[in-house]
Amino acid sequence: MHILVRAVLGLVVVGLTACTDRSYTPVMPEALLVGTPKTIFAATIREPEPDGSFGPGRSDNYSLLELTVSIPPSHRPGELNFAYANPDPQTQFTMANRQLLDGPNEFKARLKEEVRSLPGTEQEVTVFVHGFNSTQSETAFRAAQLAQDIQLPGATMIYSWPSQGNPLGYAYDGDSVLFARDGLERMLRQIRSAGVGRIVLVAHSMGSQLVMETLRQIEIQTPGWSAANLNGVVLMSPDLDVEVFRSQMRRIEKVPQPFIVFVSRKDKLLNISSRLRGTHSSERLGSISSLDAVSGLPIRIVDTTEFSDDAASAHLVAGTSPALIAMLNAARKTADAFGKDSAQIGNLLPGRITTSNGTTEISLLNTPSEVR
Repeated sequence: MHILVRAVLGLVVVGLTACTDRSYTPVMPEALLVGTPKTIFAATIREPEPDGSFGPGRSDNYSLLELTVSIPPSHRPGELNFAYANPDPQTQFTMANRQLLDGPNEFKARLKEEVRSLPGTEQEVTVFVHGFNSTQSETAFRAAQLAQDIQLPGATMIYSWPSQGNPLGYAYDGDSVLFARDGLERMLRQIRSAGVGRIVLVAHSMGSQLVMETLRQIEIQTPGWSAANLNGVVLMSPDLDVEVFRSQMRRIEKVPQPFIVFVSRKDKLLNISSRLRGTHSSERLGSISSLDAVSGLPIRIVDTTEFSDDAASAHLVAGTSPALIAMLNAARKTADAFGKDSAQIGNLLPGRITTSNGTTEISLLNTPSEVR
């Protein structure tokens, strides 16, 4: 356990210290005088705090919010710079607005308004589900950063489940994942009932366990719902047992496409998580060493190991490696130019392609000039 604590402490957000109060993030509307606004819709089952924020406590209540994040003019791809008590909007992501919505009807109306203001090809919603050790404000900042850097089309929404927001809260967060399944299902069904077009579901780390558990329970109740209502699932550095993942996938009648899993063999947190669970069947999905572990599943593995050293976080390479972000954006622009859909973007990335019984792996190369 001491090894895990040391590893997790080394992977928490840059700039945090033991005495930092992460529960409070001020709302500063004046940040928009210098920053770029990004609307982030949110659903949460966190316990509300007196100051209007939402803390680590679990709540039976389900809240919907509209947040506005100010992206600083100094922002560079892959970086996530923010503070708590006294953010500098010139250099740091800042919370510019936090509005509690008056139930599902207001939420659906605002989401429709946001989506319909976009070009027809971008009328979709990207749902981001955070991982271990994350507060609600940090999740909104990360979603804004990913949307900005990877140039995600459409509206952005987060599902904020009750993580303790503490590097020592791994067990609490693991239990919270199970507590949070019904809330995520409720949110996904509400988005679909709003009639806002495509839905892409993106999860990071422990959030991948939450996504898979939720899809499993939806499929048990409504077989075929996932493929009929989701236009893609992306798991980034999933902290998820491979055998559990295979079991969850078996309950999905038809797997949504594309279904993409970003992995890295240099993910220290996942490697330690795997070792702590023992030597038998303990491999984490986000750090698999062989395609054989997921062979036969209708998914696409994207191996980002070669970009780990370039990334600000080895536990979120796809979102924090400037070189990889640039590559993803270039592939998307090429696909758009030739009228290809997002499922085909992977074919434009430089890397070695391996297939095994219907499962595809792209091992990305940090040397674009190499030929496959």
